[in-house]
Amino acid sequence: MKPSQTPKNPCFSSGPCAKRPGWTLDALKGAAVGRSHRSKLGKNKLAEVITRSKKLLGIPADYVLGIVPASDTGALEMCLWSMLGERGVDVFSWESFGGGWAGDCKNQLKLKDLRLFKADYGKLPDLTQADWNRDVVFTWNGTTSGVRVPNGDWIAAERQGLAICDATSAVFAMDVPWDKLDVVTWSWQKVLGGEAAHGMLALSPRAVKRLEGYTPERPLPKIFQMSKGGKLSAGIFEGETINTPSMLAVEDALDGLKWAESIGGLPALIARSCANLQVIEDWVAQSPWAAFLACEKAIRSSTSICLKIADPAYVALSTEDQAKHAKSIVSLLDKEGAAWDIGAYRDAPPGLRVWGGATVETSDLQLLMPWLDWAYEEVKKAF
Repeated sequence: MKPSQTPKNPCFSSGPCAKRPGWTLDALKGAAVGRSHRSKLGKNKLAEVITRSKKLLGIPADYVLGIVPASDTGALEMCLWSMLGERGVDVFSWESFGGGWAGDCKNQLKLKDLRLFKADYGKLPDLTQADWNRDVVFTWNGTTSGVRVPNGDWIAAERQGLAICDATSAVFAMDVPWDKLDVVTWSWQKVLGGEAAHGMLALSPRAVKRLEGYTPERPLPKIFQMSKGGKLSAGIFEGETINTPSMLAVEDALDGLKWAESIGGLPALIARSCANLQVIEDWVAQSPWAAFLACEKAIRSSTSICLKIADPAYVALSTEDQAKHAKSIVSLLDKEGAAWDIGAYRDAPPGLRVWGGATVETSDLQLLMPWLDWAYEEVKKAF
């Protein structure tokens, strides 16, 4: 039976993600529009994003945190190009973005001492193969596969290399052990629902030491340069951005941080995301047709929740027809206003991807589940 009630907010996209509950354009009325980001007002707002983020996330005092260009991608690329090459590198990938970092290390940086560890969608590679005398690059949470590392136990506390982590869909929703990580990157458009274009970059003292003591042979574009004359460009980590930021996006980031603080900080954010995953877990446990893409519960993401269709009739279809089937479900839900933008990532297996980050209301996910069943049955009639 067709459900009678749709989610109040059908924004379940995995990026950009839903705005925080109650958000309106009035949240941006204090933005420093028309002002230089180098003005006292502009720099203060940028610095406030940094200080509030560090406090909310519990980032160690001796780590530096900066705002950089080009979202999480820009932040991670800055580090790959600026830091890698001093020693061997291990890259672990199990979805599109991790695969992209592996490809860049191999084909763009052309690292001579490179080991790649890859797993199919839904699985993790063998993390115990990491050699911590080398630099290790990985995603904490695979946004396009719904697979995350279960914890940081596999990361050596006494390591010689750097732990370089793309954590864009993990921070603010998962327990990230900062002492086990040397480089952590994320973007504003994920868990707190900020606007796009800007990345965040956290560096441990060991990562700063690498920047100050190692100069790669490759040329570095201006926006990748984080040190000068053997010293860290400290201004980047104090609100002096490399290029011009959007002060509207800065104001929106501040709004998200203040909302997070108002509901109880990081523990509350994690709890909200876990509650969202629980709704889908309970539904999948009773579903005759849906299953998680992640093969094990321990590695299942609570933010980018990826689902596959396990109905034998669907599995028997060709890959092309499976993709058409899944896209038809997505299109029908979009038309009904029940869910927007929940198709699997273009490189991932056909299926659905539902964002469960902290800005999504659990009640909206509860309303979405009957719609998934209805849409599947409607589309199934055509196959």
